[in-house]
Order: sequence, then structure tokens, then C-alpha cells
Amino acid sequence: QVQLVESGGGLVQAGGSLRLSCAASGRTFIMGWFRQAPGKERLFVTAINLNGDTYYADSVKGRFTISRDNAKNTVYLQINSLKPEDTAVYYCAVRSGNYALTNTRGYDYWGQGTQVTVSS
Repeated sequence: QVQLVESGGGLVQAGGSLRLSCAASGRTFIMGWFRQAPGKERLFVTAINLNGDTYYADSVKGRFTISRDNAKNTVYLQINSLKPEDTAVYYCAVRSGNYALTNTRGYDYWGQGTQVTVSS
């Protein structure tokens, strides 16, 4: 079983930046970030494999960057040019397969989430 701990969320003004971190208790292969706004479903943001290949949701391309440090078992999410609509709880997760990369069912370990709030 893998444990995930996210950090780095906070309150930031529109146009600002944040760097989220997700530390895993063990080695992982494909890691993903999802976000969930109040009253909305949890949506895919981005994913990265062990080789550093990345995939992004169209809505965040150009502003979000996922990266990882395999030696530290840590995945990062750099968010630039933050917008109020980016306000959500951000979750990292370990992919288990069997479903599409963007489907929450394809991930079997989840962190507790970190809140990102963007003020206008």
C-alpha cells in the first residue's frame, strides 16, 4: 500500500503561482493530479510516468507543469497564472490501470488533498 501526502496549497491572488508537492511512501510508476471544486466532480489535471512522459488536460496546458523526483518519490505540480476557476482541492494519486488515464477509477491510492484558493 502506498501513502501519499500533498502539500503546497494555499490562498493566492489571481496571476500568482503555486507549487504543489506529493510525497509517496514508496516507488510509483504513473502518478496523476486531479482537482475537485466545491459541488463538482473530481477532474483529471495531469499525469506523469516514471520516465517523465507527461499528459495534460486541455484546460491546463501551458499553465500547469508536472514533474517528479524519483529519488525522493515525489511528484510536483507547478501552477502559473492562477485563475479563480483553479480554486479546488488538488489530489495526487497512483495509477492502477484498467481505465483511461483521465478516469478516477484508474487510480487506487489517493492523498488527502491540498486546498488551492485563488482570489480575484
